[in-house]
Amino acid sequence: MMFEPKIGQPQSCEFQCDCCSEQHDDCNLVVLTGGPGAGKTAVLEAARKVLCTHVALLPEAASIVFGGGFWRLDSKSAKTAAQRVIFHTQREMENLVVGEKKWGVGLCDRGTLDGLAYWSDTEECFWKAFGTDKDLEYSKYKAVIHLRSPGVDKGYNYQNPIRTESAEEAAIIDERIHSVWMDHPNYFMIGSTDTFLEKVNQAFLQIKKFIPKCCTAHFE
Repeated sequence: MMFEPKIGQPQSCEFQCDCCSEQHDDCNLVVLTGGPGAGKTAVLEAARKVLCTHVALLPEAASIVFGGGFWRLDSKSAKTAAQRVIFHTQREMENLVVGEKKWGVGLCDRGTLDGLAYWSDTEECFWKAFGTDKDLEYSKYKAVIHLRSPGVDKGYNYQNPIRTESAEEAAIIDERIHSVWMDHPNYFMIGSTDTFLEKVNQAFLQIKKFIPKCCTAHFE
């Protein structure tokens, strides 16, 4: 089953841990990224079932934007407009999760800099458009976990209706994402594996590093 948060409602993980804290002054934002077909949706669905209610799951901004009816055209101006909307949607969802002080971790389906991998203009124009730079965006995230897109021989599929890329196009985007995030101090790359379960397990090993200890007792 795909990860489908309720429209307009925050999505927390399901496990009820023994931690009784009702306020988290510090919320770690952890990015789960990857090219098309990398398996982010499946990892997030697994996280929802296994991690505790102090972990918020932030949906993919692009799916919100395009799924909500924003025009998806091939022109440079349309692609630039879409990425501006996606960037600000992502940023405000992150601000909301941190500001609520209800969650110790916000697990993000992509981060603000993923847009640079889809940006149709120069990198300089990207920083100017959003009034930011790479170091500032990096500083917002505790960690970045990059699931690499598989090739056709490793199971790339077209089941997501939002996904329009071929396996070759997905590989190009995935490499751009690597270039965008690879200098983050807590960047973890997970390549294609023989079984998807192995990929999920590797992702969880990294995610658990940034969850408050009081919320991980059931993993021991």
